[in-house]
Amino acid sequence: MSIDHQTAHRRITGRLVIATHNPGKLIEMRGLLIPYQVEAVSAHDLALPEPKETGTTFAENARLKAVAAAQASGLPSLADDSGLEVAALGGAPGIYSARWAGPRRDFNLAMEKVERALGELGASSPADRRARFVSALCVAWPDGHLVAFAAAVDGTLIWPPRGLQGFGYDPMFRPDGYDITFGEMTGEQKHGLPPHGTGLSHRARAFLKLAEACLGGPLPPEI
Repeated sequence: MSIDHQTAHRRITGRLVIATHNPGKLIEMRGLLIPYQVEAVSAHDLALPEPKETGTTFAENARLKAVAAAQASGLPSLADDSGLEVAALGGAPGIYSARWAGPRRDFNLAMEKVERALGELGASSPADRRARFVSALCVAWPDGHLVAFAAAVDGTLIWPPRGLQGFGYDPMFRPDGYDITFGEMTGEQKHGLPPHGTGLSHRARAFLKLAEACLGGPLPPEI
């Protein structure tokens, strides 16, 4: 999956806007940045408007959000666009993962929609319930400079959902090689970086690529 794009590397220093209003995503992204001593402020903290996500790919939507935040704040801005792709559903919900949760962001409802769609297809075996989480990250600077990276993690959808950790579709996604869902994992298990974590999640995997390009190395400095 060749879904990375970058111009020349540029080091992220000083303040960085995390271009999200999603509290779960914000927690994860702030956690990833802490070891790199970057001062992260959220789009919500700055009262930045949420741009319409009119892109047709994760990468396009991440770019839209990063550019909008950089232009509005005058600061480099990091955006993530991510979601669940279910093989049996032709990649749905994909970029519409949040929309499947409705205006109230009810991901219990969204998970039920996925399960109902799989049931209509008779997708009951693990082989029929393959899925992956995809994360596209983009950093935009006010002068128009951009870097972007993406990664994915593969797994199987289980039912009923298990676990109260994480957010979104985490409770029904069991990553390959594990017998627990993202919803049952601690933050360190799911997205902790080496040496304490494995960088398991889609967002952590994309972030490690970004860190190598823009934060001085793929592994955080010793703190």
